Parts: sequence; structure tokens; C-alpha cells
Amino acid sequence: MAGRGQWTRESLVDGVRSGDRRALARAITLVENADPLAYELVRDLYPTTGQAYAIGVTGPPGVGKSSLIAALLAHVRALGPTAGVISIDPSSPFSQGALLGDRIRLADHFLDPGVFIRSMGTRGHLGGLAEAALQALLLLDAAGKDLVFVETVGTGQSEVEVVGVADTVLLVLMPGSGDSIQALKAGIMEIPDVIAINKMDHPAAKTMLNEVRQVLGLDHDRVWKPPIVLTESVRGENIPELWEKLVQHRAHLERDGLLEERRRRHLAGEVFAVASSRAKQHLERAVHDDPELRRLLDAVQRRELDPLTAVKEIMEKVFKVGEGDGSRPH
Repeated sequence: MAGRGQWTRESLVDGVRSGDRRALARAITLVENADPLAYELVRDLYPTTGQAYAIGVTGPPGVGKSSLIAALLAHVRALGPTAGVISIDPSSPFSQGALLGDRIRLADHFLDPGVFIRSMGTRGHLGGLAEAALQALLLLDAAGKDLVFVETVGTGQSEVEVVGVADTVLLVLMPGSGDSIQALKAGIMEIPDVIAINKMDHPAAKTMLNEVRQVLGLDHDRVWKPPIVLTESVRGENIPELWEKLVQHRAHLERDGLLEERRRRHLAGEVFAVASSRAKQHLERAVHDDPELRRLLDAVQRRELDPLTAVKEIMEKVFKVGEGDGSRPH
């Protein structure tokens, strides 16, 4: 296989398809850096994707998402399937110094050729993060991974977008993370498909289980009732049960023809999300570089021009979108 400096488009495509770890690592780096070669790679590999099952793992910082993924990986690998992990949790042990226990647990997976773990830095590029994560997911899919875990903190728009590409969403909570219950109650947090309450030995674990159950009970329309599993990831307790619930959710989606529908909706949503992000960047650059458009903004800021009139003029100038092109609000 080609050395680091000698990768070509063809050798990278072949390398990713054959599951070569160095090719995968190089391809994901290109994706993260928005390198033009990354677009060509994803374009070449995209037709063979759609085989991997994506599990989004989300939840507040510090609830043990990484150690739970490590425990699930150990269980899954014993059953045979290969797996990838994309971690975009800035506080994750995948990306920074882990607690010693976590690091020892993960070391086994780093050495396992059937597992590929990659941490992606948030680096402040919100629009680009969801986009890079989706492309990394597609690359792991093209490399033949049966499962891909996407780990993210359950806050902020980019994380919502990232979890939006998953087939099954696992929310990890721990006793004491009361804000998450509030977020679920208020409908700010999407209702996940499966919930794990980690650190099951905590005295408040049962109370939390009941609280979450009450919140979920308010939603009578859901066909799939999200199961709640009490886990202890460091000791591997109830990990087989948690895996069984994830498998059951997948079976439910496949049985009712919902998996294909969900994937189609997610991919369409992703196209719109990336297009919106690009359009916004283009718009900001255009306004920044054009004195006439900057004057419009100034006029709005001085309250001499209303915002919607300014929008209309900016849209006409930047995107050549006028009243007759369906640009009017419906």
C-alpha cells in the first residue's frame, strides 16, 4: 500500500474499500480538512455505502459515553461484527487523556483490526463538523464496517445534526444529570430510541429511571416505546441487555420498512443542512466583500431600513433570487 505522501485518489479508494487502516485514517483527515480530494473520494465510494448500521450515542459530558461504547464494542466484537467509532465529544477519552481505566479498556480496541476509532476535533467549525462526521461515517461504511458508533455531546446544533444521521439514537444519562430530564420534558432534546442510565449503583439511579419513564409516558403516539436500561459500563453490567435493545430497535425499523424511510429522510436533511451552511458562508462573504450590501446592513442597524427589505435586496443581488422565483415566504 502507498506510503503516507504517495496516496493517489485510486490507491485511497482501493485502500478504503479493502478496509486498510492507513488509507481510512488518511481519507478521514482529508475530510476533516475539507481537502478537494475528499469530495472525489466520497463521490467514488458513495454508491457502495448504506451497509453499515449507525448508532448515535449522545448525552451530557461526563456520563460515561466512551466507557459505555468501549463495553458495547467488547460485547459486539465477541459476537463477530466489525465496528467503527467517530467521536466528536471534546471531553471524550478518545481525544484526550482518559482515566486510566478507560484508557486500558480502549487499548484493546485500538489494537483490534476489526475496530477503527477516530476522534474529530470540534475546532469551532459548526457547519463543517456535521458535514465531516457524515463523510467519515460514509468512509467507514465503504470500508465494510458492520456498525458505526457516532459519539457526541447532547448539546448544540451541530451535535443534533450529527445524531440526525444515525439509524438508532442511544441517549446516555447518569443519576444527577437532571438537566437532561428537563430537556426531555421540554421537548428540547429529541426523544431517543434507547436510553441507558449509567452508574446503576448510584442511590438515585432507580429514581431517575422512574422520572425518565414518566416523561416518555407523556408521548402516547409513539409506536416504539424507548426502553430504559440501567448499566454499569466499567464492570460491563447489563451491556448484553443494552445491546439487545439496540438490536430490537433495528429489527423494529426493518420490520416496518422504517429504516429505509429514516435513512432517506436523514440524507435529504443532510443535503439541506450542508447546503444551508454553504449558502450562509457564501452570503456572509458576499456581504463582507460588497460595500453596497454592507451599507444595507448598516441601514438596518441604524433602523433606517427594515430587515425584510434588506433580505430581499441581498437575496436578489447575491443569489439572483427575486419575487417571482418562489422566494416569497409561504
